[in-house]
Amino acid sequence: MTKINIQTATVIGAGYVGLSISILLAQKYRVNIVDTDKSKIENLNAGKLPLVDELMKEYFQKFKHNISLSHHIEAKESDIYFVCVPTDYDSELNFFNTSIVEKVINDISILNSKATIVIKSTIPVGFTEKISNEYPDLTIIFSPEFLREGNALKDNLYPDRIVIGSRCIKGKEIGNLLQSLALNQPKIFLTNSMEAECVKLFSNTYLALRVSFFNELDSYAFKNNLHSGTVISAVCEDKRIGSSYNNPSFGYGGYCLPKDTKQLLANYESVPQNLIEAVVKSNSTRKDFIADIIYSKKPSTVGIYRLVMKEGSDNIRESSIQGVMKRLKAKGIKLFIYEPMLKDPKFFNSKVINDLDNFKLISDLIITNRASKDLDDVKDKVFTRDIFKID
Repeated sequence: MTKINIQTATVIGAGYVGLSISILLAQKYRVNIVDTDKSKIENLNAGKLPLVDELMKEYFQKFKHNISLSHHIEAKESDIYFVCVPTDYDSELNFFNTSIVEKVINDISILNSKATIVIKSTIPVGFTEKISNEYPDLTIIFSPEFLREGNALKDNLYPDRIVIGSRCIKGKEIGNLLQSLALNQPKIFLTNSMEAECVKLFSNTYLALRVSFFNELDSYAFKNNLHSGTVISAVCEDKRIGSSYNNPSFGYGGYCLPKDTKQLLANYESVPQNLIEAVVKSNSTRKDFIADIIYSKKPSTVGIYRLVMKEGSDNIRESSIQGVMKRLKAKGIKLFIYEPMLKDPKFFNSKVINDLDNFKLISDLIITNRASKDLDDVKDKVFTRDIFKID
């Protein structure tokens, strides 16, 4: 049986997905990391990771001797290419924008017409089959990632499962390769490409569904003056339900859930459904509900404590608290923001306060998606739906 003789791998994209797969591979192989963001490459060369992940930081220092960095895909032989570039949801197209993935695959084809390419970027259902037909000499395989912010490398080292969107010999070998780098023995699922694409989108939509379910439970409890935590705890004691993703919040957010739920809904097209659309709508409804509660308290100024989704994260993209902010601003409420990650004096036309004590002093009411010990001395000012004090 022909085997992929891996000596050098090229990973395109140095975000959560790209860096975690690069460091995973660097335990045994030479890895070329490519990213068009020159400052990101310069920081990596200086040993600085562009994200928060303590385990990744530790492993990067340990295996960086096996890693080289570049701004572009170089014309040198690589045994396998991992594509880990952004595919943001385009509201005008009502679909993922896959243009960067397409460009990267075309660039690789010019350098290596027989390349083996593993797409880790999240893509619409049917994309792999379509792009494979355009490049019949390339071996293009989709293998979804299932990573949490702040735990990306850990989730690669201890994956729940490995999904490979190909049943060909190379697909099996890639599955075995990823399994050999894991520190547990995850089950390998060999599927066709569309099934693998579905696994990714349905997995994240189910997680969004759980978040939405418990948020709507919390909305009901709050409106009826019930103790939300008691109801949730009793519901989740049922082993069929379990206690994961049950802590109320201002809504689901982050890199994946908002865009993946919308993409799955778009993929349904003529397929009858009610639930998938409800998951997307529920997130907006929750933010409306939270904003209405805050507005009803009639604060003159509202402090926004942190824009990140959770403790230990450096991601503010699509964070649920931003949706609440926009609704409050539309109601004419003056907002101040405390977010140490922000360097600009303003964000979304609201003043950024870098001094935490001053922030607490000038805020009538402070809202936070996740509770923090930083606010223990002003608990009477704080509004959150973080019941269990967990992410």
